[in-house]
Amino acid sequence: MPTPPDFSIRRLGPAEVPSPLLAKYGPDSAYFVPDNERALYDTIGVGWQHGQMLEEIEPTNLEVAGPRQMIFFRPERTRAAVVTCGGLCPGINNVIRSLTRELHLQYGIREVLGIRYGFAGLVEGGPEPIVLTPATVRSIHTQGGSFLGSSRGPQPIDRILDFLVRRDINILFTIGGDGTSRGALAISAAARERDLPIAIVGLPKTIDNDLMYVEKTFGFETAFSIAEQALEAAHAEAQGAINGVGLVKLMGRYSGYITTLAALASGDVNFVLIPEVPFD
Repeated sequence: MPTPPDFSIRRLGPAEVPSPLLAKYGPDSAYFVPDNERALYDTIGVGWQHGQMLEEIEPTNLEVAGPRQMIFFRPERTRAAVVTCGGLCPGINNVIRSLTRELHLQYGIREVLGIRYGFAGLVEGGPEPIVLTPATVRSIHTQGGSFLGSSRGPQPIDRILDFLVRRDINILFTIGGDGTSRGALAISAAARERDLPIAIVGLPKTIDNDLMYVEKTFGFETAFSIAEQALEAAHAEAQGAINGVGLVKLMGRYSGYITTLAALASGDVNFVLIPEVPFD
């Protein structure tokens, strides 16, 4: 059998600080997620039945996300930063706004910095970060693109770590796709090597929906919904000609999710060619 993926998440240290949310919701509230709550990675299994699973194999599982009663960082001493990288997609500003409001209003965190123009703003000499408050993000969810700006391409990991240390940033939220996730992983590994207590949190953003283990990335649903309008237009054009053929090419890099879901939403598409299935 193949080696199961490693879903373990490194702890920066023991969680000994009571969450500020305890005062709002109480210790018995279903709002909190227990540390030992897990979700099965494979709900079907290979070579075993559901009834045999817990007795005969060690199931591969993932940690369930959500607020904990006890946390690691003291909010009043914590500075967080948010960065958006790669291509733009619907919903980025909603995430920036929600993060900022949650950190300020719910957790009472000391300060939230908005990193400008992707990883280019995570090194000294790059674009200066801005301070994010509920007031500065009040209406950004009504705008397209990224309020913080974006860019593509990596930056030296050691310079990024130096930037985080110099700016006293304890938690970095990276909003991006596969390249951004690889960058976040590299930053996390380098911080571990230098024994720096910095938390790196990756938020999956890509309209291609091509991040492994993520069922649906934000931006994807809007992408195939808009693409479906192009299919409707091509269908109408094809109907207006003798033996008319409409041809629509959609993006997605190595992923056919946008194409497939747009075709299913349309109902008028005769042939769908996707990268995952070889064709001539």
